[in-house]
Amino acid sequence: MQRENTGRDGMTRAEQTRPGGRRWRRATTAVLGVAMCLATAPLVHAVEDAPREAPSANKPSPDPAATWTSRDAAAYWTADRMAAAAPAEGAAQAEPTAPEAGRDTAAPSAAPATRSAARSDATARHFGGIPSVGVLFSVDGDTKAHHCTASVVHSPHGNLILTAGHCNPGTRAAFVPQYRSGATTQPYGVWAINDTFAYPGRGTTGAAADLDFAFATVAPDEDGRPLEEITGGNTLTATPGYTNDVTVVGYPNVRHDPEDRAVRCATRTSRLTGTHELRMECGGFYGGTSGSPWLTDFDEEKGTGRVIGLIGGLNGGGPKGPDSDRISYSPYFGAKLLDLYTRASQA
Repeated sequence: MQRENTGRDGMTRAEQTRPGGRRWRRATTAVLGVAMCLATAPLVHAVEDAPREAPSANKPSPDPAATWTSRDAAAYWTADRMAAAAPAEGAAQAEPTAPEAGRDTAAPSAAPATRSAARSDATARHFGGIPSVGVLFSVDGDTKAHHCTASVVHSPHGNLILTAGHCNPGTRAAFVPQYRSGATTQPYGVWAINDTFAYPGRGTTGAAADLDFAFATVAPDEDGRPLEEITGGNTLTATPGYTNDVTVVGYPNVRHDPEDRAVRCATRTSRLTGTHELRMECGGFYGGTSGSPWLTDFDEEKGTGRVIGLIGGLNGGGPKGPDSDRISYSPYFGAKLLDLYTRASQA
């Protein structure tokens, strides 16, 4: 199945650029210490941060979605509404906008490689999913069905999820862990997204692609329990190098995968030539898999591991053209990610 020319969030480039119903928080530039296994990594190709609009660097700006609760999210995103959000088979999408000019001049001039000399025949397989990975639903930007994948990461308050930076949640945004298409009741509930954190300079071309990651906080459930207490969480970890054995879990949207189920693949990463990003080869990661975590030391019994990357970065997470679902990219997790995590985890 050929993936359409959209980002791995399953949206067209025009849809990706529409403003969401809440402002994404701007991250501070100082690297703050956190008690986690993120080692300080060299800061490469990072774009400068715009000044924050919040009145205090130590306090989050007012949350316009404070009244949007997980009870509200569950009441709104019913099984019927989730099903109705799915596009008709073969629904047309607009062509993406032209790439931005001016790739990072610090990078080698060679074009990024899109395929190794010996092509991998690995293909993701459908499975029942894991509690720490799920999908994003929202109603902005003409979003159809679930449009991105996100994962729960361990945090002090147990309320953080990680996804790609271009996966802007809109109004009435919700996270559905271990999503089951057509289920009357989701196995781990429906959780309201009440705040998001991403760099204002993020993007999917040039140096901005190195910042294509974001965190979001979710509201507690009706009993006041945090998300991580219910689903468990993956340990956020600095990328240890370009070569890693990973398990990648994601949710292609129904436009590309009629089964509308989670997929997984065990594969090995390498460097995306000419960039400060990773690549991996495995078929089946169509639109909708933006934000899919790349997990090392994956524990089958617990369904968690160490997340060292995610589908995102250049072109929204992969090359264009035939068989583009077979190759996926990830930003390199380093000091900028640590910075953003620190800010998000204090919310």
